[in-house]
Amino acid sequence: MTEQITLERLTGIVAFARAASHGSFTAAARSLSVSPSAVSKTIQRLEQQLGLRLFTRTTRSLVLTPEGREMQERALHLLRAAEDVVQSAAAARSEPSGTLKIAAPLPIGTRLLAPALPEFRRRYPKLKIDLRLNDRFVNLVEEGIDVAIRLGELADSNLMSRGFAPVRVSAFASPAYLAARGTPRTPEDLRDHDCVNFRYQTSGQLLRWTFKVGSRTVDFTPDAAIVVDVSDAVVEVLAAGGGIGMAASWIAGPYVERGLLVPVLHAFSVDRSVITAVWHESRRASPNVKAFIAFLAEVFPSPTPWDATIAASALQQVRTAPSLKRREPGQPREPRHPSTGGARKA
Repeated sequence: MTEQITLERLTGIVAFARAASHGSFTAAARSLSVSPSAVSKTIQRLEQQLGLRLFTRTTRSLVLTPEGREMQERALHLLRAAEDVVQSAAAARSEPSGTLKIAAPLPIGTRLLAPALPEFRRRYPKLKIDLRLNDRFVNLVEEGIDVAIRLGELADSNLMSRGFAPVRVSAFASPAYLAARGTPRTPEDLRDHDCVNFRYQTSGQLLRWTFKVGSRTVDFTPDAAIVVDVSDAVVEVLAAGGGIGMAASWIAGPYVERGLLVPVLHAFSVDRSVITAVWHESRRASPNVKAFIAFLAEVFPSPTPWDATIAASALQQVRTAPSLKRREPGQPREPRHPSTGGARKA
């Protein structure tokens, strides 16, 4: 059973940590606004309670024993934690003000974050926003960024994080393209279609398409007819009838809502990552950061409205296409007869 710490023992730990840091009872007493004798007696009682000698005392010096050196680091950690509690309480009473520097990927920043910032400033009118949009990895400390929006799990242990909405990358096409070329019913049907793919600007690599087929996850890089290196351009090509391509749901959602795109192979789609906010631990008590992190829960809700829009469109397609026999993911595909109007062979 863990023994609960008493106020007397906690006071002794504080006095010990100060004396160990300053190297004398007199200096420790001065920092604590008490008498040197009070510090000495408090530490003596702590030693008696612990059954340890923490200092070797002489008339001229105060030297830590091996046990004292081991305890000093733990005591300092306790004091730092207590100081954080005090700072957090003080920050909680502070109104967000000054400048909040935010970094985000270009598509998320343009389509989701930027439209929400006016509402955030209406709530905190003393706060100014500095939003920086790019697709490169940003070093928060070196560039003075308060909060960064990233895709995926946190890799840097020096950063604090909070995950928000899942990122679903699905296949889409225009209604006109599907009317002319047919609708694929399985991922392998994509080889009969024109594909539009995305190339990462930072690495030059092509996006691998991922689908859930039964209990398996399959991924491949299609032989694309068109390749672009900006995600917004992918949906523009698709909306113009350029073929079938993969896009994040928050990008494709507005196009689906306006009827310019429809989801394809929706039953096979999977979540690829998570929208995550990260900030350095030195910013954790900042009222600006705390207010913005709380606000992001509204910007990136889970479940998301754009995923709901796409799911509703996929359901509508099923309801309005009774002639197509539904097949569960992973079930063997049925042979198609040329007279049924199947997709064109490559």
